[in-house]
Amino acid sequence: MPKPLIGVTTYLNQAQWGVWDLPAALLPAAYPRLVQASGGLAVLLPPDDPSAAAEAVARLDGLVVAGGADVEPVRYGAEPDTRTGPPARDRDSWELALIDAALAAGTPLLGICRGMQLLNVALGGTLVQHLDGHTEAVGVMGRHPVSPVPGTRYAATVPERAEVPTYHHQCVDVLGKNLLASAHADDGTVEAIELPSPAWALGVQWHPEMGEDLRVMRALVAAASVRR
Repeated sequence: MPKPLIGVTTYLNQAQWGVWDLPAALLPAAYPRLVQASGGLAVLLPPDDPSAAAEAVARLDGLVVAGGADVEPVRYGAEPDTRTGPPARDRDSWELALIDAALAAGTPLLGICRGMQLLNVALGGTLVQHLDGHTEAVGVMGRHPVSPVPGTRYAATVPERAEVPTYHHQCVDVLGKNLLASAHADDGTVEAIELPSPAWALGVQWHPEMGEDLRVMRALVAAASVRR
């Protein structure tokens, strides 16, 4: 059976390699490697015109919205906090359109860190713009345990309290329409969200691509295989 095709969003930044210093579509290699290790074929999705999102999603079996820049607060009706990072407007527009298209088409969707936050915003939720204790240091992943909420899809995937790699200073505040909190940190921070069945849409606040546990990505790939 052909492997499911999993699209992973990227971002545009100036980058250097060899003799070149040019704008580039970037994604840490850990993301496609995690997809590959979990049984999927990874394809990278650079920001595009939002009108192309439905066509892009129609060619995928599953979608991963990757981590990265803070979501622009205007997207959820808030004024920017002084600690909120600069906006990535093209990426926000593209990824929100991808999320809308995936939900409309029933394409399995996994949001990672920023991707989870954007899923919440796409469904009308809001974000806490700054919290402490979920990053070790600038450029250094932290680790902390998360506890699953019994009866959720996440709990069926990872039933035990598990330590996860984490790097974020924002989190879910008010949940978006129909979303359920499916894991929490010890301080009460929502660490995973999902839509109830039959949709397959899951967001995790941590970075599974920076750890060894394949179960979350394998669950997405399994759902994508069924859809394929």
